Amino acid sequence: MENYRKARTVEQPSLCPFPDLPSSTPEVRVKDGSKIQNLLRFALSRMEEKTASTDHPGPHEGSEVSAGPGENLCHQIMFTGVGHSVVKAITCVEIMKRRVHGLHQLTKLVYRTVQEVWEPLEPEAGLESLTVSRNVPSVWVLLSRDSLDKDQPGYQAPGSFDALWAQALKEEAATPKHGPRRKRGGTGAGRTDGAGRGKGPRKHPGRPGDPRKPLGHAGGGQN
Repeated sequence: MENYRKARTVEQPSLCPFPDLPSSTPEVRVKDGSKIQNLLRFALSRMEEKTASTDHPGPHEGSEVSAGPGENLCHQIMFTGVGHSVVKAITCVEIMKRRVHGLHQLTKLVYRTVQEVWEPLEPEAGLESLTVSRNVPSVWVLLSRDSLDKDQPGYQAPGSFDALWAQALKEEAATPKHGPRRKRGGTGAGRTDGAGRGKGPRKHPGRPGDPRKPLGHAGGGQN
């Protein structure tokens, strides 16, 4: 592929895995450049309390947030993430469940087709454009104040949290922020080389071949 460059990337739309979901349910689309703080500000404003419609934030940088018509306070909200943004979407969901208690969760993992169009660097060489299709994972998480079907795969009751996410937080909290400090210098164990160095008279070795001067003749005069 050294003779090609990526021209554009096209994501094929995928159907919502929740067929009976009302059209007014807000959808938070998490992307690579999305800021978790902005996403949670919007989601919490729709699930915690009623606010004026003028406070409805627009799409944030690096993310797409779409909300259906109706009252600002919702009983359900959906998070979606594709590829590298899957982890960030799950993080938003776990924080939401800790802020808003009593939420039922239903998670669906599907694959979305992404097409990459590659153009030749030198079209006059006779090379044609290439289209590469890849299947990337996509997560859909539905949070609801109302009860959901407990027999559905991916259902989590209120109060249950992702085990891997909770374990990661536990390990991060147990890790000390500053490692043990190493002592500089000293004469501890293992420092045998050079022990006692600096004690006693300092010797100045003469140059090879230079005669040593007799003691008591500092001026170098002749007797």
